[in-house]
Amino acid sequence: MRRVARDSGGRLPAVALAATLAIQVYASLTAAAAAVLAPAIAVDVGVPARWVGGFVGLVYVGAMAASFVSGAWIARLGAIRVSQACVALCAIGVAGVAAAGLGPLALIVPAALTLGLGYGPITPASSHVLARTTPASSMSLVFSIKQTGVPAGAALAGAALPALALFAGWRMSLVIVAIAGVAVVAAAQPIRGLLDTDRRADAKVALGHAQAGVLRVLADRSLAPLVWVSFVYAAAQVSLMSYLVVHLTGALGWTLIAAGFALSIATLGGVAGRVIWGAVADRTRAPVAVLGGLGAAAGLCAALTAIATPAWPAIAIYALVAAYGATAIGWNGVQLAELARLAPDGDVGAVTGAAGVITFGGVVAGPLSFGALAALTGSTRSGFVAMAVLSAATAIGFFIRHRHSLAGRPPHESEH
Repeated sequence: MRRVARDSGGRLPAVALAATLAIQVYASLTAAAAAVLAPAIAVDVGVPARWVGGFVGLVYVGAMAASFVSGAWIARLGAIRVSQACVALCAIGVAGVAAAGLGPLALIVPAALTLGLGYGPITPASSHVLARTTPASSMSLVFSIKQTGVPAGAALAGAALPALALFAGWRMSLVIVAIAGVAVVAAAQPIRGLLDTDRRADAKVALGHAQAGVLRVLADRSLAPLVWVSFVYAAAQVSLMSYLVVHLTGALGWTLIAAGFALSIATLGGVAGRVIWGAVADRTRAPVAVLGGLGAAAGLCAALTAIATPAWPAIAIYALVAAYGATAIGWNGVQLAELARLAPDGDVGAVTGAAGVITFGGVVAGPLSFGALAALTGSTRSGFVAMAVLSAATAIGFFIRHRHSLAGRPPHESEH
């Protein structure tokens, strides 16, 4: 894998991580902004707050589409330039939500899709940068730290935007978020010359080429298990975040405040888990075992969540959701680092983008399937049982298939 030469002070890896982390936090903040402000938006425009589910779905449809073609644009323009364009699209998207409150409500559809188009390539672009600047011995940890930007951005939105909306109104809050995007784009410009040194003006950006790239990744015996495991793990992760509060209030009789606090604990567990598991994967040089173990542990946590009763002490539930978040949310950085390690030289962005199409598919399918199953059975317990079975079975299958895919490779290539 061709790497960027370090500057004289050895600061470039830290600069690359700081830049990609800041961009990820901003993108996640914009993606969560409408959901956080949904109650205020709904009252003002006269629609039910549940419309936010459709909005989020449209965001991820846009993200899937952008991730599909992101690899070629990263190769042609450079990862930092693509990241800057993505931040601009995210800013335009949130500004579009604000405009939808003043004009036709139908503007919310292109606003959501635009936001998704900006959100989708962020991870492929950052993986491309980090794979070229990060020492091989710390890739899992660095990728995991960068991925903490996803829950961190959502947490920032939840902490800052409601208070800002009380002071300035929800429209102005979104406008301020959009203006902050301009600052992020400008801040990234000085490092563009350092990091976008591998641009290829002849990189093909046709849809057919992008489709062929996805098919190549799915046909690769080493990469395909990592791609498919992300579909199920992403489905389980988003299902946890979407339905934990509903489950605790409905099945266990908790108050909304207590259930919301439990969700915060699960999110913080995910942030800590991403860093911890990244460090463990680097230290043990066994990322496949870590990913398999996380899926199995998440399955166990899902099963315990399904069978929990109102008689269980609150402290036990809080400990359970912390472990659930650490496992069901904590896998992403390790998986992305392993994708980057196995990707062909110069194709990290393309491989990650192709994998992202499948991952976003899990993000969309997971909560929809969970909700349909809960509606059919009349209980969210069935959804958590399904996530328990899927997570554990996928973990076992992933470990077995990945080991088989490496069986024919030379020993020095099969170890990490």
